[in-house]
Amino acid sequence: MLKDKKTEVIAGLKENLAESQFVVSTSYQGATAQDLAQLRWTLASSGIKYQVVKTTLLRIAAEQTDRARIMEILEGPMALGFSDNPVEAAKALRQQMRVKDSPVQVRGGLLGNRVLTAAEVLALADLPSRDVLIAMLASQLQAPVSRLHRALSWPMQGLRNVLQARIESIAQ
Repeated sequence: MLKDKKTEVIAGLKENLAESQFVVSTSYQGATAQDLAQLRWTLASSGIKYQVVKTTLLRIAAEQTDRARIMEILEGPMALGFSDNPVEAAKALRQQMRVKDSPVQVRGGLLGNRVLTAAEVLALADLPSRDVLIAMLASQLQAPVSRLHRALSWPMQGLRNVLQARIESIAQ
């Protein structure tokens, strides 16, 4: 690879590392070029940049950013996925791995500046989406208010039932 091309690749990696909240490392041994192209296209539709990288170029880019801890999860030939939404990225990667019985395997990840194991990355896929989590939080916040409303309205409801029964007994 020419020096100009290497400089361009390092600049692109630095940009991706700086802009992404979540980086996932995968091994792709045994995958064909067609498999990787299909995976790249599928992940791109989920907002994930997926690229095969050289370890030496990534090491240089990582040292020039604040993401040097990514070197802890790198070994051998790899491809990286860059995303701002860790849950959606993990879900898309897991789904793609299941669909085709893919040779691509997750090695680990970097969430912010925290190193994740492969199991932790795949555990992210089991989390509900952000919208579902917000809905769950809203229902949990609303539950005490609903219980308070029922508790305060119960005596009035009881009084109404007694008066209604009295009215019906007088009418008969």
